[in-house]
Amino acid sequence: MTAEEMKTEQGVQEVSTEGVDISPKGDQGVLKKIKKESTGTEYPMIGDKVNVHYTGWLTDGTKFDSSRDRKDNFTFDLGKGQVIKAWDIAVATMKTGEICEITCKPEYAYGASGSPPKIPPNATLIFEIELFDFQGEDLSPEEDGGIIRRIRVKGEGYSKPNEGAVVEMKLQGIHDGHVFDEREIQFEVGEGESLGIPPGVETAVQQMERGEEAVLYLKPKYGFGSSGYEPLKVPPNTDLSYEVKLKSFEKAKESWEMNSEEKLEQGVLVKERGTQYFKAGKYRQAIIQYKKIMHWLEHESGLAEEEKAKSKSLQLAASLNLAACYLKLVEHRQTLDHCNKALELEPNNEKGLFRRAEAYMGVNEDELARDDLNKVIQLYPNNKAARTLLAQCQQRIRQQHQREKKIYANMFQRLAEKEEKESTKTCTEQPPATGDVEMGDDPSAEQPQQNGDAETAATEA
Repeated sequence: MTAEEMKTEQGVQEVSTEGVDISPKGDQGVLKKIKKESTGTEYPMIGDKVNVHYTGWLTDGTKFDSSRDRKDNFTFDLGKGQVIKAWDIAVATMKTGEICEITCKPEYAYGASGSPPKIPPNATLIFEIELFDFQGEDLSPEEDGGIIRRIRVKGEGYSKPNEGAVVEMKLQGIHDGHVFDEREIQFEVGEGESLGIPPGVETAVQQMERGEEAVLYLKPKYGFGSSGYEPLKVPPNTDLSYEVKLKSFEKAKESWEMNSEEKLEQGVLVKERGTQYFKAGKYRQAIIQYKKIMHWLEHESGLAEEEKAKSKSLQLAASLNLAACYLKLVEHRQTLDHCNKALELEPNNEKGLFRRAEAYMGVNEDELARDDLNKVIQLYPNNKAARTLLAQCQQRIRQQHQREKKIYANMFQRLAEKEEKESTKTCTEQPPATGDVEMGDDPSAEQPQQNGDAETAATEA
């Protein structure tokens, strides 16, 4: 007999005191009893997406909910307040494959209000929970699993570092079980790469709270990429993990905290910094700097005429440089976006047109690339690079036309052969000509009728 059947048949007249008290306060608020041990070794952490089955009962044996009955697993983010307190507490103590029963007092469940109509006020509840699996939180911008965070210790408050914030943190970098980096460091978010801190760590730290301790898992794209990092002996294309603790931080001024003069002054500084990163081949770090200019100035209003000109010049330079960075990273859609922004500011900009043509070729829009290159040559006849690229572009267009011509020729040939076969088959299947052949079977008989139905016959023909 299952636990559910026993509860239904016998009822539960009072809360069982069996189980281990796992409530943080030690107040018997959540009691846990393991019904099936797990062979796993890891526990889910705060922020992990967990996948469970559950059944819930009142203390009189009344079942009020079950994911098993619905035949649909239940998932939630652990420690984020998406479920009752007892669940966040209990599931954090489970391993994959474990089944447990928890008894939780009202203050760890639905409290004095209950959850009408099934759960009355001040109800003590009993749950059977089975943990199937769990996985960390994906912080990567493209949600490609490249930056996974698992929180060991939750931080304090709700404030988080922003770009430009000065952070103090403790970190330990690991690959293939080997610690390659261990230090306490203070740096400005956006400057980390120059100190041997990969972009994935900088992305993650902007999602952390003061005092938070987390484990980060980085794919090469968000680590040290195809180049590796020789100073720390990290080989190319290496998956990395970092244990990090954000000790403290001081946020950088937000856009709304700066006046227009400050934004323009800072814009000049970060442009120079971005250019230094670009020349050093640190394109993602350069991108961070150039994006600050767009964030500060793109929607700034109320500028004096002189400020407007300076703002436009900075935005144009930032857009063109962002396009150049994304070209280097072979991210052509992003390149197109920033070229378009530059060309909104200055429609005949030489670099904007040329870089957009490069990006169009990168996404196989060769005819659009040809149009941009022709415009560059028309406006700037001495641009040799545009002439060279146009020749390549036109060659690609010709090759594509030849491929299409061959495809269509083959297609029409197959259709002709098919029609010929069907025609031959029809002829061989026709009955022998006799006096019994109906008029409709003879093409020579398809003449309008010589009576009042002539108009109809002509229409049908």
